[in-house]
Amino acid sequence: MLCEKCQERNATVHYTEIVNGQKREMHLCEECAREEQVGSFSFSPQLNLHHFLAGLMGPETGRTFIPGNQLQCRACGLTEREFRRTGLLGCAECYEQFSSWLKPLLRRIHGTVRHTGKIPERTGGQSKQRRELQRLKQELQAAVSQERFEEAAKLRDRIRELEKQMEQGGE
Repeated sequence: MLCEKCQERNATVHYTEIVNGQKREMHLCEECAREEQVGSFSFSPQLNLHHFLAGLMGPETGRTFIPGNQLQCRACGLTEREFRRTGLLGCAECYEQFSSWLKPLLRRIHGTVRHTGKIPERTGGQSKQRRELQRLKQELQAAVSQERFEEAAKLRDRIRELEKQMEQGGE
């Protein structure tokens, strides 16, 4: 597809904008997209993930950069300033050293700081059921130890129901 503006180069930027229910599409080459600055968005040929992550580590992370008072990884020497600039960690120890920055960042991106992974569809939901069963059993133990017997009875019934479903191979 040729650029809609110059009609000379291949369109590599495909821009869609919806304003007040009106859809506008543009197919431009990189040069024309830069000139247009479509939707006041600055185009660059490639999105650099590291710069994107570094951009997310703004003041919203709860930490303000104070020169001379910055975190530094004990293992690799990566500084807070360098981490903020590149969005790259230097080693496994950096995860611990920069946790005060990483936790809010991960929460913003993923909604949680705990990795749960994905469950393949081909497992038929059995992994999900096993995880749910384990969680329910832990909740049951807590309810019994805290003498919340009504809640414990409901949890027990749900556990039995889930175990029965798993025996039948259903969800």
